[in-house]
Amino acid sequence: MDAFEYTPLQGRVVFGYGTLARVAHELRLLGCSCAFVLSDAHHANTATRKLLDVLGDCAVGVSTDAAMHTPVDVTERVLGRLSAASPDCLVSLGGGSTTGLSKALALRTGLPQIAIPTTYAGSESTPILGQTEQGRKTTLRSNKVLPRTIVYDVDLTLGMPAHLSVVSGMNAMAHAVEALYAMDGNPVTSLFAEQGIAALARALPLIVGDTQHRDARSDALFGAWACGNCLGTVGMALHHKLCHTLGGSFDLPHAETHTVLLPHVAAFNADAAPAALARVARALRVDYAGRGLFDLASGLGAPTSLKAIGMSESDLDKAAEIATSAPYWNPRPVDKEAIRALLGDAFHGRRPSH
Repeated sequence: MDAFEYTPLQGRVVFGYGTLARVAHELRLLGCSCAFVLSDAHHANTATRKLLDVLGDCAVGVSTDAAMHTPVDVTERVLGRLSAASPDCLVSLGGGSTTGLSKALALRTGLPQIAIPTTYAGSESTPILGQTEQGRKTTLRSNKVLPRTIVYDVDLTLGMPAHLSVVSGMNAMAHAVEALYAMDGNPVTSLFAEQGIAALARALPLIVGDTQHRDARSDALFGAWACGNCLGTVGMALHHKLCHTLGGSFDLPHAETHTVLLPHVAAFNADAAPAALARVARALRVDYAGRGLFDLASGLGAPTSLKAIGMSESDLDKAAEIATSAPYWNPRPVDKEAIRALLGDAFHGRRPSH
């Protein structure tokens, strides 16, 4: 066994069916009694209403303003309403955008968070915050943005459409794929990574066949948590850099961008990190990681080209320039010409060769 360092994430996880009913109890365990609730327009009249009923008088404010890529201007707007409500904690219910808004507010206020994810984004289990301002997305790592408690309620995911389930699941897999070749990788995180990829790869086809498949939903939510742990405990590389570039600078949809790019980045890094990508292939039960990820997405009806999700071919040069403008670690050295070629393959939806 090689030497390694591993710092586990601090926080409580409540996983099961119907666990939304336990949120008020979890609030009290944190010593809190006044929650500002964060959600989005999609959940405003359904799950958010149920959450408010569970919290009762403990809910002192609510915002459904969460937006993709966590725009700073949205955070500042909600911060004014939050300050007026004087809460002692934040409770977020929704996907990665809602979790991101909660983290941004926690960074500015120091308030503890309870996160209730409704997708497979995995952001809830990380001390990482990505924010967008003036067309650029930046990330930071701080324990101030790590939720104190995560409540996973499988029932909240039963209504997730098949398409969103697939792209959200592929987004989660991306955290685990990059964790397996991370510069600060370790055997504990790698176990989470392989388990997370396998659980999602097993569950997503079943969910596409039946969105109410409770066992598959449970497997997928567990897989998302495992993959999120990977993102929270080791550094990421080229894939996440490219996704932040395309999302923050060209306003592409977050999960779909991850879905399209992941097979191409896996193939790009295959020769430089053969052991890591072999573990990805093993979790997928295929011979080649990049090709297997592409075939999984394609077979489940997810987008496989940047063109299909709104990217303009004329912007590929600019994207390659932004993505290589500042140095960062990746198992294979990164240069503008190689990244432009990768983006070209992703734009046209070409199936990776390995």
